[in-house]
Amino acid sequence: MLLADRVYHVMHSRIANGSYAADQRLPSENELATELSVSRPVLRAALERLRSEGLIYSRQGAGSFVRPGDAQHGLGYSPVETIADIQRCYEFRLTIEPDAAYYAAQRRNQEMLDELSQVLTLLSDATSQHSHREDADYAFHMAITAAANNHYYEASMKALREHIHVGMRLHGRSLMNDRDTGLEHVFKEHAGIYEAIRDRDAEAARSRMRQHIESSRNRLFEDRLFDLSLK
Repeated sequence: MLLADRVYHVMHSRIANGSYAADQRLPSENELATELSVSRPVLRAALERLRSEGLIYSRQGAGSFVRPGDAQHGLGYSPVETIADIQRCYEFRLTIEPDAAYYAAQRRNQEMLDELSQVLTLLSDATSQHSHREDADYAFHMAITAAANNHYYEASMKALREHIHVGMRLHGRSLMNDRDTGLEHVFKEHAGIYEAIRDRDAEAARSRMRQHIESSRNRLFEDRLFDLSLK
């Protein structure tokens, strides 16, 4: 995944989760480039992709704005309507992401690893500031899926973007109850996955991703999962 792809996923996530509201003006190119640690040409490439997909629009001399509507919706998964749906999303992710991490460890190249490292730095910075950033969290998981070099995994994750964000946002709020220990523990989980992919340890990458998703789900639900046969 190129730098522009990472920026695209971060910006797309912010639009999808409402961090940037409809018709809201985006921060200036200078501000975004500085925040995301990229050059302005890289940022512009990501913004152009968002513009071509109808997610943002430009006003002469005024900047870029979020376009209202449902352009960010994916392949047509039903929206999250209940807490049980969040559990279902975690359940489905467990059938995709551990294997994606397995293949990422086998297939990643240095460019992909560098991209993953940069997203991990965003997570580290957020942890040091006692905050959780679901945009960077999602970008981390997307970078791994891209490194697996299997477009079916990537398409599924993109289609689930908004669904995943609901769980990540609630999980992030639950971490605020124990900001220091909880946030640090989650960062160590991400770092462990990165290290396994870096070391090409495919089995460890799969195991750590599974453990991370299960732990996130269990933290959110406080180990009290629904019996989905009844929901």
